[in-house]
Amino acid sequence: MPTPTKGPRLGGSPAHQRLILANLAQNLFEHGKITTTEAKARRLRPYAEALITKAKTDTVANRRQVVKVIRDKSILHTLFTEIGPAMATRPGGYTRITKVAPRKGDNAPMAVIEIVEAKQFGAQNQTPKKAKATEAAPVEEPAVEETEVVETEDLGTDVPVDATDDAAVAAETVAEATDTEAPAAEEAPAEETTEDDAK
Repeated sequence: MPTPTKGPRLGGSPAHQRLILANLAQNLFEHGKITTTEAKARRLRPYAEALITKAKTDTVANRRQVVKVIRDKSILHTLFTEIGPAMATRPGGYTRITKVAPRKGDNAPMAVIEIVEAKQFGAQNQTPKKAKATEAAPVEEPAVEETEVVETEDLGTDVPVDATDDAAVAAETVAEATDTEAPAAEEAPAEETTEDDAK
């Protein structure tokens, strides 16, 4: 259990501090940005971020825990329907504190605390570190180009034809080779027909 701070907490009792933080969180969710003292902003940040984390998953149990702090139903609805789903992929860090000029009356250090804009984060941020170490890098297979298969008229053999000039040259050399072997190719079909006639 963390050690409580010594002395008055934000200028009052522990019960008063709980009410101060609840009101600051309610105003932050309502307006999206508030200006307060730097000490209150630092205390509000983890308090508000825990409420946003509960609002990311809209369950009855989470709503009951948040309604103990945020009493206004319209702000509670905004938190669970707009702010929570907008931060669904963000792993944390829902608020930002920016220091501004000190207050004129008592020169107290002031700060602006605001809810950051919604941004999509990939699943890589959600995976545990042990799973990253055990995962093997996926091996990409080279792309295989599909080629058309064209039958030549003389031999009846299949020759792959590409769209390049090299394929046209290869087709011409195959055609020249078939011209020289044409007599042998003509004799083979004649023999086959005689066997078919005999049957």
